[in-house]
Amino acid sequence: MPDAPAPPEVFRHAVATLSAVRPRPDLVLRPLDAPPRLAPYTWAFSVEADIGHRGDGTDDLDEPDTSGRLILLHDPAGQDAWEGTFRIVCFVQARLEREQLGDEMLPVVAWSWLTEALEEAGAKHVALGGTVTQTSSVRFGDIAGPRRDDDVELRASWTPADGAGELTAHAEAFCALVATAAGLPPVGVATLAKRSV
Repeated sequence: MPDAPAPPEVFRHAVATLSAVRPRPDLVLRPLDAPPRLAPYTWAFSVEADIGHRGDGTDDLDEPDTSGRLILLHDPAGQDAWEGTFRIVCFVQARLEREQLGDEMLPVVAWSWLTEALEEAGAKHVALGGTVTQTSSVRFGDIAGPRRDDDVELRASWTPADGAGELTAHAEAFCALVATAAGLPPVGVATLAKRSV
């Protein structure tokens, strides 16, 4: 079987600019195998956040409060629906507080986390679309884990319009989205410890 052709330089450059992101210390980035059939060239990473995360790489994030995946797709021939040759796909899942269940505004607010993150990072884009879903899962019988999980899931994709595969701002926006979904305070702001009276 012949070797796969080497990725084009523009794709390698795009991956390098995504890899250049330096997230806040309470987020953990890991390389991820990208689904191979979505485009001729793909690349991905995951981001996990946990309110109790120490940021020193020693945390056990098997079940993080919030997690996300970012996938870069590249088709040198372009695709009409993309309006370009690159496409960024993301998925974020965050646990909900019980009082947030059934909030009709939650999908609108969750979508604004993404649009505001893209705007604040200066990540230029076109053809943005996606969904926000609230899910509730109740475990029965011999299944490990909490009895009930309530989550919000955001799935979105967009075409970067920055040119020449300059995608660091998009990675920064994605990390900001995960941090917001996790309820992390702005960088440099400490949360107040709970006190008993």
